[in-house]
Amino acid sequence: MDNLTIIGRKRERIRLQKLLTSRKSEFLAVFGRRRIGKTYLIKKYFNYQFDFFITGMANATTVQQLFNFDTELSRQSHLVFDTPSENWLQAFQRLRQHFEERKSEEKLVIFIDELPWMDTHGSDFIIALEHFWNAWATHREDIFLIVCGSAASWMLEEVINSTGGLHNRVTAQMKIEPFTLAETEELLKSKNCELDRYQLIQLYMCLGGIPYYLDAIEPGKSAAQNIQDLFFEKGGLLRQEFHNLYRALFKRHEIYEKVVEVLSSKTYGMARNEIIQNSKIQSGGTLSKVLIDLEESGFIASYSSLDGKQKNTIYRLSDYFSAFYFRFLQHPQSNNWLQLIDQPTHRAWQGFTFEQVCLDHILQVKKALGISGIQAEHAAWRGILEDKGAQIDILIDRRDHVINLCECKFHLDTFTINKSYADSLRSKITVFKEVSKTKKAVHLTFVSTYGLHRNQYSDMLVNNEVTMDAFFETV
Repeated sequence: MDNLTIIGRKRERIRLQKLLTSRKSEFLAVFGRRRIGKTYLIKKYFNYQFDFFITGMANATTVQQLFNFDTELSRQSHLVFDTPSENWLQAFQRLRQHFEERKSEEKLVIFIDELPWMDTHGSDFIIALEHFWNAWATHREDIFLIVCGSAASWMLEEVINSTGGLHNRVTAQMKIEPFTLAETEELLKSKNCELDRYQLIQLYMCLGGIPYYLDAIEPGKSAAQNIQDLFFEKGGLLRQEFHNLYRALFKRHEIYEKVVEVLSSKTYGMARNEIIQNSKIQSGGTLSKVLIDLEESGFIASYSSLDGKQKNTIYRLSDYFSAFYFRFLQHPQSNNWLQLIDQPTHRAWQGFTFEQVCLDHILQVKKALGISGIQAEHAAWRGILEDKGAQIDILIDRRDHVINLCECKFHLDTFTINKSYADSLRSKITVFKEVSKTKKAVHLTFVSTYGLHRNQYSDMLVNNEVTMDAFFETV
């Protein structure tokens, strides 16, 4: 099976191979946000060859979905039907008939893409899918059923965590995550895009590791030129993307967009009560579901915030594209990205977005620090001591009684710690020690693009350094 041309996704490919060669029928649920490359991975891995393949249609009626199913089954089999399927039970019975005539030493692979779209209101789709799997496929050893969908909340509720007939029937689940910087670099090199790592991080801070977005990068152009083309030019591929993104995933998309917008206004994130206060959404089941859906879909992330003796959950907008939209596109200051680069708002955005890059590559940071094998928790931290406040970009609390306080700096050159900044760092460390009452050793760690310019302050204060090259390591 030729899947060597797939960029990244090593763990996913190993998982697919294990499922394909297992000695029982397998039911795999694949989910992840829109544009993440779910369909591409499955199709490419199987070299576009399936024993049956169907894609659900957006905004289609039950009759239209069934017509599409019948058409594909007729095309992909030798069966001839005099009448259309009246319901999904009949449609899946016909699919079963197709496979009962097949004999194969290898698994028969069924791929149903955009599964949530097929579950139209009032239809018997889920009942039919349950019956197809429970009453037939599980009694064989040669079926590999793969279902895929971008609506993560639907996939989790109706398939993976189903309390109905599919309860505990899914044998494997696979969440497709954004590319890391290492995978991003590999993808762009395959397209002959020769950009230095500083520019790669600049692109990542706008696009994230979303393969569909990254695939639009044009060779021979700088990061800034590509950002201008994609976001700011009329007809740019991503100029209207935000308006399509949430609408395609969530039925009540306005609520989801509102929560994301509120979170975009506070870069270090918000506690649940702050989200309620700023969004005017009442506390309860609706907000809980929205937060879960957004996190499962990869738009927000939750972190523990160690604030004195309290441990609260902080929700932070982690989707780079959405954050970029609210900062520069919702109310554009200019349609020229190059003019925005020297503005204070741009520099501030780069600063806190680089912190998100560090959070998303915490495994690489730990590897560079030589602590990959040490159990640790990472969190944001805020504290106040008398009239002095302190904020830690990333705190790594280690089981070996060491805490790394990470300062994250996105800088065009080596970063220099001057006297006033050194005083600020000392104050920050003091506040942290006093408020947290920690008995662990505290190591000040700098995570930056090109490292530190060595001087008396860096020699005195900084215990560890990590540069951007560490982000491009595989872990």
